[in-house]
Amino acid sequence: MDKRNWKPGNMLYPVPVVMVTCKKPGERPNIITLAWAGTICSDPPMLSVSIRPERFSHGIIEETGEFVVNLVNEDLVRACDWCGVRSGKKFDKFAEMKLTEFQSEYMETPAIAESPVNLYCKVKKTERLGSHDMYIAEIIGVTVDGKYMDGDGKFDLDAANLVAYSHGDYMSLGDKLGSFGFSVKK
Repeated sequence: MDKRNWKPGNMLYPVPVVMVTCKKPGERPNIITLAWAGTICSDPPMLSVSIRPERFSHGIIEETGEFVVNLVNEDLVRACDWCGVRSGKKFDKFAEMKLTEFQSEYMETPAIAESPVNLYCKVKKTERLGSHDMYIAEIIGVTVDGKYMDGDGKFDLDAANLVAYSHGDYMSLGDKLGSFGFSVKK
């Protein structure tokens, strides 16, 4: 086996790619694309996102303490990439990408209507880590696109064609290889 030492770095791939919306009261909302997001607790439901302090959205989330994580599917890949390379200081990303603001009952920050799943988050703790600040947030509500509901009233997330990010590339998730517990099922 040929294993080589490598310098320490972020090689945990693939990761989910998400579009995070945030909004200051009285201003237009912004969208930031992130690949550093993850589940951290199931009860209460919590997640984390990490953002560089120099990013426009960082200041908005610092002030408001809330954001929406919008999952990205294949239909949103172009908008996802564009929102990740353009600054909300200069562009109205909803308008530029022809995305629709969805206003929920959970908070003033709108979600992206075209996203199959929207997770409404309230910041509980901020960790200053170095290049990024990590926001640990509780998920206070979720909205899902009804077109992904199956005949039994269950949400079919696989049908949404979610996208992952792997070392600079956006990737479809591919074929299902098994379900939780399949290795021990009789």
